[in-house]
Amino acid sequence: MKVEIFYVADCPSQPAAVALVKDVLATQGVEAEITEVLVTDEQTAHELRFPGSPAIRINGQDVAEPPETGFALKCRLYPGSLRTGLPPAELVHLAVAAAREGGKL
Repeated sequence: MKVEIFYVADCPSQPAAVALVKDVLATQGVEAEITEVLVTDEQTAHELRFPGSPAIRINGQDVAEPPETGFALKCRLYPGSLRTGLPPAELVHLAVAAAREGGKL
């Protein structure tokens, strides 16, 4: 399973995103390396289709519905989340479960 967390420098939500992903992986009994990817410029943000920091991808799929445009070095908000700057934990659980089953989100 490929787990990536994309973020911008000094993102206050990045450490909590890593902790969230580690917790979900542990809860589901999944061992996976988490790759943290620092996005440093606008060109890279567009190339990576980076919707804001932090962005969590499991097997290349964003755990939340990313926008089709607006890729930039910015903070990301997740509608419906109780924690600012983080996706709801259930989205991460669903993404990991789908990846374990070989399916798509």
